[in-house]
Amino acid sequence: MPLYEYELESGDGCGVCGGKFTLRRPLSAKPLTNCPLCKKPVRKLISGFNTPTITKPVSISDAKKAGFTVLKKVGKGEYERQ
Repeated sequence: MPLYEYELESGDGCGVCGGKFTLRRPLSAKPLTNCPLCKKPVRKLISGFNTPTITKPVSISDAKKAGFTVLKKVGKGEYERQ
């Protein structure tokens, strides 16, 4: 189930919801138009996301240690195991 970030349309702070909140909602749920706590109109924010980064290229020995089969191309459509 994805997380969605919302903020009040008016930009005012709110003592109940804080003006900005995150909810976990199913994809099939209707779009949220009002805050569930203070009932003021809200808009959905576009959120950033985190992706893993590889700090170094994966070597053949690292791939083998991880359980992968390493193949080397020797011709058109032909590969040999390394």
